[in-house]
Amino acid sequence: MKKFINAVDTVLTESLDGFAAAHSDILMLGGGHKFIRRKTLKPGKVALISGGGSGHEPLHGGLVGHGMLDAACPGQVFTSPTPDQMMEAAAEVNTGAGCLFIVKNYEGDVMNFDMAAEMSEDVMQVVTNDDVAVEDSLYTTGRRGVAGTLVVEKIVGAAAEEGLALKELKELGDKVNRATRSMGVALTSCTVPAAGKPNFEIADDEMEFGVGIHGEPGRRRAKLQPADAIVEEICAAIASDFGAALKGDALLFVNGFGGTPSMELYLIYNSARKMLEKRGVRIVRSLVGSYVTSLDMAGCSITLTMLDDRVASLWDAPVHTAALRWGL
Repeated sequence: MKKFINAVDTVLTESLDGFAAAHSDILMLGGGHKFIRRKTLKPGKVALISGGGSGHEPLHGGLVGHGMLDAACPGQVFTSPTPDQMMEAAAEVNTGAGCLFIVKNYEGDVMNFDMAAEMSEDVMQVVTNDDVAVEDSLYTTGRRGVAGTLVVEKIVGAAAEEGLALKELKELGDKVNRATRSMGVALTSCTVPAAGKPNFEIADDEMEFGVGIHGEPGRRRAKLQPADAIVEEICAAIASDFGAALKGDALLFVNGFGGTPSMELYLIYNSARKMLEKRGVRIVRSLVGSYVTSLDMAGCSITLTMLDDRVASLWDAPVHTAALRWGL
């Protein structure tokens, strides 16, 4: 294992210290490294809180700031944060309008956020489940929440800045989640520092279709194919799942898993855009980059969100976080 670390048991806290110092103008750490929060809170605004295992950076800490999250709770690598982290974050950033938890559909995350919600006041939840690859996996009952979570956080975050109430924000988050589909493919495994070896073995000439963001198995293992063939299979799966709803304007988000160069991600975007437009989709918004990663995994995911004018305007709204910045 070759990684820039000092010790396995301090890699997360040292990384969080560096992250907070690098972005001290917009965020700060909560006590005991339990959460990352916005430096300046907006009184009377519903607080948005998300989180999950570390190793997916910049999700979720990199999305804390104006127009997105008020706090993010980082667990250990690929391990859910604990309920006390969410409870302390909620107490810290709730300025009186309540809190909305945005939770990826992984059993550990859902269970711990549920416990925190039950022990906190004025909390509602949105659970994301945009992955079309498999219905159940090693870590979930039902579909996994993957890169589409970023889309939900951005759009709901913009609406929260406008002053929408807690119930309205939950309804909006659920709506965006229903309008979003994702699927990924891995070319290599990833290495968790504590394990010191790859999560799974995959040959140099193989790929894993529908892999999860922790390296959990997908639909099938296959021989490596040209990029267009890979994209066609992913787009076909997304289109099939949308059915008749696959029409009109859309956001296309090509996400890298941490070990894929931008050159390749833009090649994938070019291919996906052409294939989806042939199916009658109008790509009117785009995002390309490594935002929901799996440590050092080579691979990518494709996310499609169907848009109406209101949702598109919320996507366009100003945002100022470590990972996303526009309009300010």
